[in-house]
Amino acid sequence: MSFVPTTSTAAPAAQGSIVNVVPITEVLPFGQKVTAVAIEYSQPVNARELSADTFSVSDTTYNFRFHPIGDLTDPTKRADRTVTAIYTNDDAAREPDHQSDPGRFVIVELDPDDAAGNTVYAWLGGVRVNTDLQTQVVQQQSVYAQPGNGQGRGPLLAAASGDAHAPTQPAVNDLADDFVYERFVSSTGTMLPYAYHLPDGYEPSRSYPVVVILPGQGMGYRADADGLNNEGVQVAADNPATAWLQPDIIGSDEDVIVLAPQNQRIGSATVQSELMVELVNDFSGKYAVDQDRIYVSTVSYGSTLAWAALANHPGLFDAALITGGFVASAAQATAIAASGTPVWVTHGTTDHLLNVVTTGQTSFNRIWSAYIALGKTPAQATALVKYTEYGDEAFGEPDEHLAAAPTYEDDSILQWLLAQ
Repeated sequence: MSFVPTTSTAAPAAQGSIVNVVPITEVLPFGQKVTAVAIEYSQPVNARELSADTFSVSDTTYNFRFHPIGDLTDPTKRADRTVTAIYTNDDAAREPDHQSDPGRFVIVELDPDDAAGNTVYAWLGGVRVNTDLQTQVVQQQSVYAQPGNGQGRGPLLAAASGDAHAPTQPAVNDLADDFVYERFVSSTGTMLPYAYHLPDGYEPSRSYPVVVILPGQGMGYRADADGLNNEGVQVAADNPATAWLQPDIIGSDEDVIVLAPQNQRIGSATVQSELMVELVNDFSGKYAVDQDRIYVSTVSYGSTLAWAALANHPGLFDAALITGGFVASAAQATAIAASGTPVWVTHGTTDHLLNVVTTGQTSFNRIWSAYIALGKTPAQATALVKYTEYGDEAFGEPDEHLAAAPTYEDDSILQWLLAQ
């Protein structure tokens, strides 16, 4: 499944029409969302004639975390988006400075906090990235071409209309498109899809820390009888994978390799963990990975794979960040303490899927107590296993199970991981 948009080969449109509508997405703490639209015309557009009212954009309010799948295409479950910037560009891409460059594309940026435009949807008991986005654009005011002499309004490109335009090209997925999507075949012939990202300017002669992202249950690999699958959703469903590409999130300019396995949810967590470990070892042998800085960060069910790997393969991971996870068994806690691997556990106080007392708090207490049993002082134990609990106010959306969201808004935790 490709996440790279194709380049438009459409012939120039007749006067009065839009050539292409291209959604632009980004991965936010609670998942990927359409946060801009590129609207292509047959000639360079006169940016001076554009305003925030030139276009209206609407989208589905469906959110897989809260709503039934029928809401995805229900015409009554839509909302207008808030336009935050509008400018021209020579490509279907946003500009950080929001300043117009000469070009045929009008970029309409949208408020990421709007309750509309999510791209991930429920599928086969898990989730998948929607390739049939429900974004619609209406050109409410006329759009003009650049005037030949640089002054005046310029020729009319498209008159104002009430027509709604759906996407005509695949989405441009900021950051998610920068990942490489591959499949690993284990020594036993088992297939494991994965995504990875190498830093810009990657040099094989250097060594880089790697963060292994283990996603939640619903982000595991699935495929149907027609050959459709959900590869890549582990990068898009929430932001732990893409965050490491963004210095403003992690609070560091250090180059980091990201590896995001997508285990099929078949067999026990230990079986899945062993396959993941084989991939990590294989990947680390092929790329310039600092063998003393291999980290794991998990979401929900991904914790079960991490706990098993930390217990059964001491020394593989140099630190672990467990967000909204399942409980570590007493035996796993003892093995983790024996290895001395630093662990930070985070959890939502009102997590509706995994009770905080029997999961997050218990995992922390078991590992902490295991350190004490080994003769560590309380201060030494607390330095090796940390715990953060988030109240409801820490969550930007009412999904208190996704502790990764507030965790990845705290760069001190992410910097701690890189420092181990």
